[in-house]
Amino acid sequence: MTRARVRLGDLSVGFVQPLGDALLALGHDPRPLLLRYGLDEKRLTEPGARLSIPRYMHLGHAAIALCGEPGLGLHMGRLSRLAQAGLAGVTAAQAPTLGEAARTLLRFEPLYAANYRGQSSFHEDGQGAWLRFYSISPYNHYNRFVVDSLLAGWLAQLGALAGRPVQAERLEIEFDAPDYAEQYQSLCNGPVQFAAGGNQLRLDAATLALANPQHCPSTWQHLLQLCEAELAQRTRVRGLGERIVHLLGPLLNGGREPDLEEVAQHLHLPTWTLRRKLAEEGTRFRDLLNDTRRDLAEAYIRDTELAFGEIAYLLGFASAEAFQRAFKRWSGLTPGEYRRRQRLAG
Repeated sequence: MTRARVRLGDLSVGFVQPLGDALLALGHDPRPLLLRYGLDEKRLTEPGARLSIPRYMHLGHAAIALCGEPGLGLHMGRLSRLAQAGLAGVTAAQAPTLGEAARTLLRFEPLYAANYRGQSSFHEDGQGAWLRFYSISPYNHYNRFVVDSLLAGWLAQLGALAGRPVQAERLEIEFDAPDYAEQYQSLCNGPVQFAAGGNQLRLDAATLALANPQHCPSTWQHLLQLCEAELAQRTRVRGLGERIVHLLGPLLNGGREPDLEEVAQHLHLPTWTLRRKLAEEGTRFRDLLNDTRRDLAEAYIRDTELAFGEIAYLLGFASAEAFQRAFKRWSGLTPGEYRRRQRLAG
């Protein structure tokens, strides 16, 4: 069976625009930096162009180093617009209410961004709703700005629809309070909680019910149909093995590895049925798990600056030593040797 290589993910080049706008607002010309990353005008205007997540994180880190503003992600979020999320953003901009706009933007996230770690989600109850961005821990100078820009961006984009600023009722951030923690306060009408269990913001029912004056019912329905069709095309998978590979990302975390029973529950299949169907495809769960771990390990070592202990955590190993032994078995090299070779080759 031919196996597709696992990638960490990518996102629309539209996300580069608020980064450039934020640098410009802070007094820095973004063009030399963007050109260094191959993001010339032709690339930025290419329909459907995507940027790998590791490259985006390196770009963000370089932008922060250029302007000296560690809270650059918050500036980016405030300058972001729904259209930068492509078809999903344009569709959200036609929703009848802010709540439907938020639901639409997060539901169709795979159209403009894909991350092996998970997908953002919208959870509504009688008093309001949570907008959740999945965990991308462990956090460092390369990825905190991603959380900042997404959460601040959701509020700015919804505020643009409402024609007035929108604040979160509650704001929870997974990492510890950074040096620029006071900059978050304008996003929330209460204390911001750092070192929380996840990255999420809460909007109250009154905010969700705010009408979108630009809403056109027929255009809204037409755009929804286009989004559904494109989502079905993008999420189409060839077989059970590939479905399992897509499931493993969020499950591989925290020093533990998922087992066959856990995956079977997510697929709503009896364990014996899952084992039999995989055998019919010519593979086993253990093979899929090892192949996925190996591909992700190579990508993390090659494309990020994560320490090997952090990579071990992300791949569900009990210790850095267990990860290093497994990687040596897979590749014949230690993680350090593999990273040095990739740096020399690059």
